[in-house]
Amino acid sequence: MKTNKLHQITKATIDIYKSQGYVKIKDVFNPKELAITEEKLDLIISKEKLTLLSLEKRDTYGKAFIQLGNLWEQDQVIKSLVYSKHLAHIATQLMEVNSVRLYHDQVLYKEAGGGITPWHCDQQYWPLTSDKTITAWIPLQATPLEMGPLEFSPGSQQLLKGRNLEIGDESEKELDNILRLTDFKKHRTSFDLGEVSFHSGWVFHRAGANTTNKTRKVMTVIYMDGEMKLKFPDNENQTRDMEKWCPGTSIGEIIDSPLNPILFP
Repeated sequence: MKTNKLHQITKATIDIYKSQGYVKIKDVFNPKELAITEEKLDLIISKEKLTLLSLEKRDTYGKAFIQLGNLWEQDQVIKSLVYSKHLAHIATQLMEVNSVRLYHDQVLYKEAGGGITPWHCDQQYWPLTSDKTITAWIPLQATPLEMGPLEFSPGSQQLLKGRNLEIGDESEKELDNILRLTDFKKHRTSFDLGEVSFHSGWVFHRAGANTTNKTRKVMTVIYMDGEMKLKFPDNENQTRDMEKWCPGTSIGEIIDSPLNPILFP
C-alpha cells in the first residue's frame, strides 16, 4: 500500500473499541489501493475455486466463504497491504500496546449465493497467552447488508459462555440463544468502500448470507501484541494453528517466527 500518512486514533475511538470489542473506521484505504489488491486476490481465488465442490454440495462452513491464509508470501502487492504500517498503527493504538506482530492474514470471498458465517469468536482457535489480538476486516468493495457484512455483538468479549464452540451450525444456534438470554445486542451495518472494522479476538460475530449476484470480497489481517507468547494449546484447533502460523516457536516463548514479524513500529 502506498498510504504513508499514519492514522491517529482519538481516545473516543479507543474507548468505543474497549467497550464494544470492535470499531469501524472510514477512509482507511482509497479505492485505487483496494482495486490493485483485489486484482491479485482474484487470480489466486480463481485457481482455488477449481479445487472446490460446487456451492450447493458444501457444508455450512464451506458455503460461508472461500478462505486462504498467509497470501502475503505469494504476492508483493498483497504483502504491501498486510505489512501496511498505516493499518498496523491503527491496531497498535486500539490495543494500547507498544508494538504489533503479524499472526496471519486471511482472504474471505463469500460467493454470490453464499451462506451465513455462523456466530463464533476467533480466539478459540489461537494458542495465545493474552487477549491483545485484533483483526482488521477489509472489504474490497462497498458492502451492503445483502452481501453479508460482519455483524457483531457489542461487549460480548466479556462473555465467557460459548467461547469453546467451533464455528458451524451448533455455534450459530447456541450462541444466538446465549446472546439473546444474556441481553447482548446484535449490530449489523453496511460498509463503505475504504471502511475497515477492527475486532478483538473474543468478541462474538457472524455474517449474513450473500443474496446478491456478486462475490463479497474481503481481506483480513490479524495482529497480536508484539510481546505475545505461545501457550500450550487448549484444543485441536489451537494445535493446528500453532503448527501452521507459529513455526519453530516453543511454548512460553515470544512468537518471533519468520511468519510473525513486527509490523509496527
